Amino acid sequence: MCAAMTMFDKIWDMHVVGEREDGEQLMYVDYNVVSEGPFYAFNGLRQEGRGVRYPDKTLAMADHYAPTTGRDRGIDSVADPEARVMIEQLAVNTAWAGITRHYGLTHPQQGIMHVVPAELGMPQPGMIITGADSHTSTNGAFGACGFGLGASQVKHVLATQTIWLRKPKPMRVWVDGTLGGGVSAKDVILAIIARIGVGGGVGFALEYAGSAIRGLSMEGRMTLCNMSIEAGARMGMVAPDGKTFEHLRGRELAPQADEWAQAEKFWRSLLTDEGAQFPREARLQGDAIEPMATWGTSLDEASPVGGRIPDPGSFADPGRRGRAEKALAYMGLTPGMPIADIQVDRVFIGSCTNARLEDLRAAAKVARGRKARVPAMVVPGSMTVKRHAEEEGLHEVFLRAGFEWRDPGCSMCVSANGDRLAPGERSASTSNRNFEGRQGRGSRTHIVSPAMAAAAAVSGRLADVRDFL
Repeated sequence: MCAAMTMFDKIWDMHVVGEREDGEQLMYVDYNVVSEGPFYAFNGLRQEGRGVRYPDKTLAMADHYAPTTGRDRGIDSVADPEARVMIEQLAVNTAWAGITRHYGLTHPQQGIMHVVPAELGMPQPGMIITGADSHTSTNGAFGACGFGLGASQVKHVLATQTIWLRKPKPMRVWVDGTLGGGVSAKDVILAIIARIGVGGGVGFALEYAGSAIRGLSMEGRMTLCNMSIEAGARMGMVAPDGKTFEHLRGRELAPQADEWAQAEKFWRSLLTDEGAQFPREARLQGDAIEPMATWGTSLDEASPVGGRIPDPGSFADPGRRGRAEKALAYMGLTPGMPIADIQVDRVFIGSCTNARLEDLRAAAKVARGRKARVPAMVVPGSMTVKRHAEEEGLHEVFLRAGFEWRDPGCSMCVSANGDRLAPGERSASTSNRNFEGRQGRGSRTHIVSPAMAAAAAVSGRLADVRDFL
């Protein structure tokens, strides 16, 4: 009788091509996603006289350096010469390699590399998906193993459609119960990271389970898996179910016609077996989670918005205590200060974490009939999201409220395209990282959900979204 297996172990083991004496395994990759950054990988292939092994298994997105204004002018909208070269190089490299799925600036499906694939039906249960960006973990929402790669690894995947890796251990995170009003997937993952720490997932592949997780939409699950790496994990995953299948059905890269029944049967076989052992588990109660906001420069430095800035002296661990002291000095905050009293200078709603249609709907619900007190920008995750949002009139809600309505791209999440905070400015941001300088030199970032970000925009502070619903 076979031993009970976790979903992660099943997927990983069926992709093993070979193994070295040091324990690293050669893994087959189902899909690989690149953006403008890894031009060096293509350059390396040229220098070695190699091509891309399976061009149809690679997707290319112009997103990190894509401008979010003036896009009707195409490449001429890129003011920064270096950014323009990066975007143009991606077009040249994909043409050279025979990669036809290139979503450049003028493509009607252009968008962020962790948003567009799900719109195409690319991530599917049981796959291994790699990308030239750590938030490739987003694809785990579909019951896939998704993770980012370094420079030389990207080249290896392009050349061979395989990658050498050391297998992580599976870890299960339970979130049971029902989420309260105003509480989103973003609050769930912030609560998880606050509980287990930014190193709590190191060496692990996280599987999220429990009634609160099953209650999340596919967009919410993508948010959850997107930020798994912020807990140090290699990836995050959610078991496929009816919501997964409904999302995939009929999409461009999903199984079609007679293939669908066979695919769904396979997908259902991937679920973690009853009795499967996880080396580590963690549990949270969903109805105890409140709207969250980060106060420091690390994702585990987060608290319910109704709480107060903690005293670093309250942390027993000296390292954590020192980190909190440094974070508060950088953020310009004092222990005991109510989080809801923190004034913000700007608001950013976007990024691969929270720029999907559901996210924009949640933000618009708060913004409707109100006026922004601070500059706020809304950056859809893709042209598809933007079109659907405009069909619903969400852009009009934002514009009437005084928000900027922009074109798709990574934007102020990483600030590579020129969208950034000025030194000392403080933002409420729906992105995924809050370390020093993430949104610009000297910037101060508070990570929140889309609804919380909209509440901050119309109040000028980190307000509790439940007061606006």
